[in-house]
Amino acid sequence: MPNTETYNDHVVRLFLLAAAVWGVVGMSVGVYIAAELAWPGLNFDVPWLTFSRLRPDHTFGVIFAFGGSALMGSCYYIVQRTGHVRLAFPRLANFTFWGWQAVILMAMISMPLGITQSKEYAEPEWFVDILLAVVWVSFGVVFFATLARRRIRHIYVANWYFGAFIIAVGLLHIVNNLAIPVSLWKSYPIYSGSVDAMVQWWYGHNAVAFFLTAGFLGMMYYFVPRQAQQPLWSYRFSIVNFWALISIYMWAGSHHLMYTALPDWVQSVGMAFSLVLLMPSWGSAANGLLTFNGSWHKLKTDPAAKFMVLALVFYAASTLEGSMMAIKTVNSLTHYTDWTIAHVHAGSIGWVAMITIGSLYAMAPRALGRPAMHSTPAMELHFWMHTVGLLLYVIAMWSAGATEGLMWRATDAHGALKYPFIDSLNAIKPFYAVRWFGGVLVLGGMIVMAWNLWHTAADARAHLIKPIPVPIPEPFPIQVPAPLPAAP
Repeated sequence: MPNTETYNDHVVRLFLLAAAVWGVVGMSVGVYIAAELAWPGLNFDVPWLTFSRLRPDHTFGVIFAFGGSALMGSCYYIVQRTGHVRLAFPRLANFTFWGWQAVILMAMISMPLGITQSKEYAEPEWFVDILLAVVWVSFGVVFFATLARRRIRHIYVANWYFGAFIIAVGLLHIVNNLAIPVSLWKSYPIYSGSVDAMVQWWYGHNAVAFFLTAGFLGMMYYFVPRQAQQPLWSYRFSIVNFWALISIYMWAGSHHLMYTALPDWVQSVGMAFSLVLLMPSWGSAANGLLTFNGSWHKLKTDPAAKFMVLALVFYAASTLEGSMMAIKTVNSLTHYTDWTIAHVHAGSIGWVAMITIGSLYAMAPRALGRPAMHSTPAMELHFWMHTVGLLLYVIAMWSAGATEGLMWRATDAHGALKYPFIDSLNAIKPFYAVRWFGGVLVLGGMIVMAWNLWHTAADARAHLIKPIPVPIPEPFPIQVPAPLPAAP
């Protein structure tokens, strides 16, 4: 007799809805502040509308609100299906959704008002940080309790990445945000000087490592084989890449602090580990792409597969770029320029957003009990709007970064700087307008996705009032690689 218990997809659907809404909100703020760089009068001399006040809202809204909601929803979705078990502690799971939304709202309201720690990716003040820590620990409890209840002995590799992502992000958040509150709205970190900078970029770089890389690799390792409809190219390779990635990434954060007061040997360690990091990064990208061998024809008809494949291409490209930018001689040209902005957005819009969008398109119909998304042509339109917008954005910022780096370094025959700083700003202003237009296309694509998801949910409501319950199958052994023969 089949098991009549069903998966708990209610909280998954809530996170999917939140991801779509926050994707539009976060990218709308990004488009607005990009316009302010091209046309500064758009801040209207209102302090909380200035670039410096709204930029944290953009990063927080896209990374933690959009990306975090998608990650938490997909984590709950995947751990149930790979373990053939219902989600543990459903009330606590619901608390993680509402608690996460409360953290996002508190952060995005307080930061433009100047209530901020002024730390990259860690701007919210102490009262927000405490709630965030509580929500994150609750998230971990739900995930690991569900994993412990699994009806299949093997732990699929996606859950390895999710587990590392949950543990590491919790550790990073707590250590980096140790602070002494002096009022309701203000606190001061327990670190100071170069130690504070080192801890901050240990956190900042590894937030990229474990939030924006490990978490989304977990998403990739589940949805890419599902969308390709064939097994992962190499399961053993995925495990090797996992251990290599989490062992190396922690040491690379100091490459953000080249040519600063940080000890030179620490900078060199960051550079060395950044170069070694290229191997597991490319390993995961290759594993995902080679999974599509024999299924490349799907790219003609399946927009979700297109998003996933291009995401893996940008993951490989942005990790190569990041490793090269960590080399001191290259860093001397690119640091503090818009080349860094191009690199960040090649990774975030190219890798993170595209694997998320592809996974949302793959997950939403199943979570809503529908055979497919409401509109495949809308998915196709979204893919091309996103791709063209992304290319315009990164090419404009690569050009601006190279222009800035070369102009700042140029000297005359007497060794004096050749160009005043204002000349470099005037030179790159056209690139800022192109970046804004690229952002408009990406935002337009997100609105198309939100429309498509809304109508897919409406189709589910119209046909069945609520989505089809998916029965949990009887346990069966997952095929895992046989052990290697013993050495003679």
